[in-house]
Amino acid sequence: MRTDKMKLGTLFHPTGNHVASWLHPDSQVDAGTNFLHYVQLAQTAERGKFDVMFLADAIATRDGRREALSRWPQYMAYFEPLTLLSAIAPMTTHLGLAATATTSYNEPYNIARKFASLDHISGGRAAWNVVTSSNYSEAYNFGREAHFEHGERYDRAAEFVEVVQGLWDSWEDDAFVRDRASGRYWSPDKLHTLNHKGEHFSVRGPLNVARPPQGHPVILQAGSSETGKELAARHAEAVFTPQHTLQGAQAFYQDLKGRMPKYGRSPAHLKVLPGLNAIVGRTEAEAKEKYAELQALIHPSVGLEVLSNAIGNFDLSGYDLDGPLPDAAFHSKPNSGSTTSFSNVLSWARNENMTIRQLYQRFAGARGQRTLIGSPSQIVDDMEAWFQGYGVDGFLFHAATLPGGLEDFVNLVVPELQERGLFRTEYEGTTLRENLGLPRPVSRYAA
Repeated sequence: MRTDKMKLGTLFHPTGNHVASWLHPDSQVDAGTNFLHYVQLAQTAERGKFDVMFLADAIATRDGRREALSRWPQYMAYFEPLTLLSAIAPMTTHLGLAATATTSYNEPYNIARKFASLDHISGGRAAWNVVTSSNYSEAYNFGREAHFEHGERYDRAAEFVEVVQGLWDSWEDDAFVRDRASGRYWSPDKLHTLNHKGEHFSVRGPLNVARPPQGHPVILQAGSSETGKELAARHAEAVFTPQHTLQGAQAFYQDLKGRMPKYGRSPAHLKVLPGLNAIVGRTEAEAKEKYAELQALIHPSVGLEVLSNAIGNFDLSGYDLDGPLPDAAFHSKPNSGSTTSFSNVLSWARNENMTIRQLYQRFAGARGQRTLIGSPSQIVDDMEAWFQGYGVDGFLFHAATLPGGLEDFVNLVVPELQERGLFRTEYEGTTLRENLGLPRPVSRYAA
């Protein structure tokens, strides 16, 4: 029996995680550009004692079949996440604030400065989700015709994170004496120049922001490839991953944590948080009715677009929706996006003989994350089995619709978790690190 508590994050796609959420009458239809909507979500998550709210990001609109994209608003028009989180910070007191920022089309100095600033603004609640860009459209906005190759992207990302962490240590914690009597504002021996020269970056430093309250903002990562797992074992403090079976989750958990000692890290200092698309009702029948209502809203052109993206942009137009995935699709190659989603879809098609329509309904509805449908006790039974079975340290909850899906989870599932002693009733500390049970990094320059 585990003695630690489950950790919970929540991912906010503007109208909800379900691909047709914007069509549901309970969703906020203009969510992408509605600031008060995000404030409401953050405050609801904090009422539910969530560790962190997470905003995914892309730095381009999606390219593809415009007929389908016009019916699928994700990543088309929405707020830049660090700006949004800085505005949300004073509206909350304990909730962690996490944003995606790609290492492919940013520079380490800018990222170090922005997340250090958010950490100060929020009083120690910032987190950076480290990604390498997977949306082909992003390359065209930054003077490139294609992404960096997969291996190069991760090599660049590893060096990028090291530079950012070095810049966060530019000032020692007690560097700013601000002593009017002596006329000394900061101690000259407590400012350090990084002077990094590597394969991908040359950064002198120092950073023109004081050391963050958390020492370093928390490092998050999503991805399950071999190179992604190595990067996570070396740097990440929480990992988001799509897992669909407890056996698979346990294998991933053990594999990832087993890589950490060679980097001098304790397995306890990384939290594994698979995605969870939980649709909860007061009864199982009510939950199933909610799910069926959402699934019925998926437009076939959107379903095909999402499924096509998952299997290497294989064109599925012209094929019978109620027929099998064509043989040629099994020979396609994953694009620069999720190799895990690619493998999952082909496995479902091969092992469960699913039709194209069944595939897009399973994948598109939850965007590839595991879906649970049931009453509060049924949802918690499953979460508890995964947690006690050491397949997870918690979950990244994806509400199917927003704000309603989040409110249902906070009002129905969280009390059940608390009653069973699986989840906190009060926050453990004031910083995200304290609440996640992560140590505060000591400056590399500290005596």
